[in-house]
Amino acid sequence: MLLDEYIQNFLIYLQTQRRYSEKTVITYRKSLEKYCTSIAGNGPANKNATHEATSAKAIPLAAFSEMSVKNFVWDLKIKQKLAPTSICEHLAALKSFGKYLVRSKILQKNPAEAVPMPKRPKRLVSILGQKDLVEEKFPELPENPKLPQIRARFLLELIYGSGLRISECQSLCWNQLRTKEHLVRVIGKGNKERIVPITDSLITWLEKFRAAEIEAGHAPSETSYVFLSEDGKPFSVRTLRNDIHDLLREIGWEGKASPHVLRHSFATHLLENGAEIMSVKEMLGHSNISTTQVYTHVNAERLREAFKKTHPRA
Repeated sequence: MLLDEYIQNFLIYLQTQRRYSEKTVITYRKSLEKYCTSIAGNGPANKNATHEATSAKAIPLAAFSEMSVKNFVWDLKIKQKLAPTSICEHLAALKSFGKYLVRSKILQKNPAEAVPMPKRPKRLVSILGQKDLVEEKFPELPENPKLPQIRARFLLELIYGSGLRISECQSLCWNQLRTKEHLVRVIGKGNKERIVPITDSLITWLEKFRAAEIEAGHAPSETSYVFLSEDGKPFSVRTLRNDIHDLLREIGWEGKASPHVLRHSFATHLLENGAEIMSVKEMLGHSNISTTQVYTHVNAERLREAFKKTHPRA
């Protein structure tokens, strides 16, 4: 089998076995195709290829080597001048592909394993202040609010109240919400399941949203998706993102008006109010504690800024 065929099997594995989202699979495919195109055009990186292996689809598996991966990373950095974050994304796809080949007993060693990830610049995430997210900040709904307005408020509670990703909201079903126990069962990245608490406010908006759905003639069932469009299909992630964008602009938020800002705010506010970082990690569904630690840096930076502005000797 050629390298391209192994890549196709890997992408099918991600979609069917690991249950990765279509968007994630497409991202992996683009990174791996970029790598194949790179080594197809590089003699040194493709020494083991046959003379006929001039296209990305004619590359033998032997061309997937530590040296070819290093050359690829060098090309991305020096020639294409990609940012470290973009390089990390491409390299992560190669590392994951190599791990799959080892797990499948196709290779004994992952060729990309020893290639170091570029250092990403530390970048503070945007968050809303706690006062921005109290109920008084949001304009009163009209006497007969429209379904999208109620949906946006309920969506806000899921993301800021429980830290869900927008993709997790989109795939949420009614039977995952356990209102009596004040819990929601979330199916996250890699089909990993976690249980997260929900707020009283979320339950209030859930009831309003469900009543509005029934009034609109949707009559949701326990196993149906929470965010269903009129044609009976789940709303797209883009539609739900637009709901949050419009809601944040409505309260005067001038920063990036995205669902992830709410998720960042959820994590930061929990830590500011004394939550343990391991608990926050579990609620966010992070597989690595280092991903959660960015929020401790946010807190430290905000303290430093406050110190500089207010202390007479700063």
